[in-house]
Amino acid sequence: MKTYFVTGISTDVGKTIASAILVEALNADYFKPVQAGDLDNSDTHKVKRLVSNSTSVFHPNSYALKTPMSPHGAADIDGLKIDINNIKRPKTDHHLVIEGAGGLMVPLNDSITILDIIQPDDKVIVLSRHYLGSINHTLLTINTLKEKGFDVALIYSGDEHKSTESIIEKMTGVNVIGRINDEPYFDQNVVKEYAKKFKDKL
Repeated sequence: MKTYFVTGISTDVGKTIASAILVEALNADYFKPVQAGDLDNSDTHKVKRLVSNSTSVFHPNSYALKTPMSPHGAADIDGLKIDINNIKRPKTDHHLVIEGAGGLMVPLNDSITILDIIQPDDKVIVLSRHYLGSINHTLLTINTLKEKGFDVALIYSGDEHKSTESIIEKMTGVNVIGRINDEPYFDQNVVKEYAKKFKDKL
């Protein structure tokens, strides 16, 4: 069984929707190690609502922090320090989809970032969304992962932007799984359709 780690080039680029699609496509389990804010409607709640298979298990966060901000700051407000040793991956007989928080260099404490909780055998799925500066953020993210030896693939989120995508692909040679459009809404049926499209590329 394989672990897929979902990260983004920034925040609000579509990681949670992408995670739901991967969970559905692979009948995988889902794990969000660190949730900061929105505890009553967390990313785990959202993914669970969007997934329709009866196999997937949705594992509890290692850290559920109250404030919607960088995990190191949210933990400080809660009087905690995030300890990497407490971020234990759930044991499962299924594939596992892990959703990060923000981008690779989001700090968890004074010395570790999201990058430090990605393991060597993980397949890393990067979410890229077009905005001014997104080429830089995408290249930095992909090249950092490749330099560390990770198996990296890319999903685009939002409207197509040909010149941006063309240069990213030329400069990285990354495998592109597909695009998640800005749909009017996402529900179980929409997620299922994307899962069918993406399944063979995972």
